[in-house]
This record gives sequence, structure tokens and C-alpha cells, in this order.
Amino acid sequence: MKKLLLTSLAFTLFFTSCKSLTSTTYIKSKESFVLGNNTHGEFSVRLKNASTSNLEIWRTPIDGGKHSPLTVKPNETVKVNVEKNTALRIENKANEQAVVELLVKGDTGLSMGYKN
Repeated sequence: MKKLLLTSLAFTLFFTSCKSLTSTTYIKSKESFVLGNNTHGEFSVRLKNASTSNLEIWRTPIDGGKHSPLTVKPNETVKVNVEKNTALRIENKANEQAVVELLVKGDTGLSMGYKN
């Protein structure tokens, strides 16, 4: 019984830990980083702007459009809940590289890429 309980606990911890993703992401000047531009479920992002300039964040459904703009100031941390089949676009409009610390929870089978 004790062995079964320990095995069950180990599997629970393993699968729970797979439901999150951490990343420090660098975004070049005048570029954007897009998280989740593919078919996926809901996810949430705790985002810290570790840069010296503001960042713009948008939710962009994969079938087109964008909504819910948010400005994240330097050293500010925000939590963003992202709907199913919607990407999170992080725009760096500054003339210097941006640094973003991300903690993603929920569906972590997300595409990641940069756009000009």
C-alpha cells in the first residue's frame, strides 16, 4: 500500500510539473515574440518586464485580429490569461533589446517565434 501511494505521488508530481514552462526571452529592438500561434488550449502567463523600456502585449486569435492591449512598464510583473487558440504577442518598440521572464501554466504545447 505504501509503495502504491509513493508511486501515485511521484506520477502526480511529474505530470503537474509538466504543466508549466519557464523562460527568459530576449526580444530584439522593433521585433515581437509570439507565444501560442498554433492550435492549443487555454494558458496563463506571468510575465516580468526585465527591460528598461515599456513592452506592448496583445492577444491575437490564430484566425485573425488582435485585442486586449496591455503596456508593461520596466520591472513590472503582470499575469495574463490567454484563451484557447489565441496567441500572446509581446512587442518591443524600443531601440534596445528587451528581456522578458515568463512563467507559462496550462497548455504548454505552444509554438514560439519572433516576428518583425
